[in-house]
Amino acid sequence: MQPLAIVFYERLMPGSQLVNRLQDLNYRVLTLNNPAQLAATVKRETPLLVLIDMAARGEITAAIEKIRTDATTNHVPVIAFAPDEKPELLAAAQQAGAHLTIADSGLATHLPALIDQVLHVE
Repeated sequence: MQPLAIVFYERLMPGSQLVNRLQDLNYRVLTLNNPAQLAATVKRETPLLVLIDMAARGEITAAIEKIRTDATTNHVPVIAFAPDEKPELLAAAQQAGAHLTIADSGLATHLPALIDQVLHVE
């Protein structure tokens, strides 16, 4: 059985590149582009991890906060990514509760290490 990753994105690049990379890593991928559906989808689908494009439109930080404050979803790791030239988006993701944040330029290259890091159980 393949683990499920939910990817929230609007930008074709790096979104589609990320989906392809996750599939190469043997993940099933569910994509979303509506932040209002994100928390409910995470709750319903129980993914292994969630990846969120902070450059998308809508209340993305509120969606992260919902995931992180709901007792049934707060254990799901959230990795947020944003354009290299927009570090303020990554700061907002951290403040909302994302486990890890990374600029677009390092996302595909470092994805396996990022996943290992957020799934690491001590």
